Amino acid sequence: MAYVDKVKASGRWIAQVNRNGKRTSKVFDTKREAQSWAMEQEAKATREKDGKGFTFGDAVDKYLLEVSSKKDGKVWEKRRLEAMRGYFGADALLTDIDTPQVASWRDWRLLGDKDNRPVSGSTVVRDANLLRNVFNVARDEWKWMQHSPFAGAKMPVENQPRQTTWGWRDIRKVLRAPRVGKTAEMQKAFHLALRTGMRLAEVLQSPPLYDADKRVVTLKTKTEQVGRVPIGRIAHKMLINQPSFAVDANEGSVLFSKLCRELLIEGLTFHDTRATALTHLAKKVPVEVLAKISRHKDISLLVNVYYRPKASDISKMI
Repeated sequence: MAYVDKVKASGRWIAQVNRNGKRTSKVFDTKREAQSWAMEQEAKATREKDGKGFTFGDAVDKYLLEVSSKKDGKVWEKRRLEAMRGYFGADALLTDIDTPQVASWRDWRLLGDKDNRPVSGSTVVRDANLLRNVFNVARDEWKWMQHSPFAGAKMPVENQPRQTTWGWRDIRKVLRAPRVGKTAEMQKAFHLALRTGMRLAEVLQSPPLYDADKRVVTLKTKTEQVGRVPIGRIAHKMLINQPSFAVDANEGSVLFSKLCRELLIEGLTFHDTRATALTHLAKKVPVEVLAKISRHKDISLLVNVYYRPKASDISKMI
């Protein structure tokens, strides 16, 4: 129960709260501040009584064991949840994590600090969806908490997907530039990416994983889900003669960026090869087949970003 009274000697206001058998008090300049603090402490006391003392670390451990372990993205979820455990604290009571703490975490991710680089709004939204699900499962299934820490917390707007694509003039510049060693390997990787829609890391691991009879590359994605990439005629000729790449993804990205600067190519990255490949493939295959090639789970992304036939082209089909 909360008690707010004026201190006659100083003219300030004191708030006292009996929080689950422990009496706490604090002095404020105004009555409104004292009442607000008292209400907050009472709410915390109620949550502590209902929360049974479970911590954020308890929730992360149980979620990883019972929920994440059954997902294709279990490796990514474990990495992100361990980072969140480091921020909120493994010993933090679930009842003490509420909207203000979630908002502080959101701002910390967006703005960064000396130990944490800032990230995009899309990254924050992706992480927030995972964190929100941990709280939802803890509340709805395990009955470890009764409140919703994300209630009232506004998440940033997701970034618009890049729609930049490589033009043939710049593609020829890259492929015809005389280079040797690992930079030459990146030119081959660039050509393969344009023909298959694979990402840089996927292209670099693809040669030993290519089944020439089935014309399929079977690889592990960043979420540990098996991905099967169908390979076209031109890419097939490239892969059967391609030994394993000696360059890794990080070094290759640096080498490719350096090559683009030397060729005075601006505003384009290796990542844009994926959009370029899918844009071209969208002219050859229907969107449902394109989804099999790109391995997108959300087909609406393909429809809205890559599958862009003109009305005049559609009229010829019907």
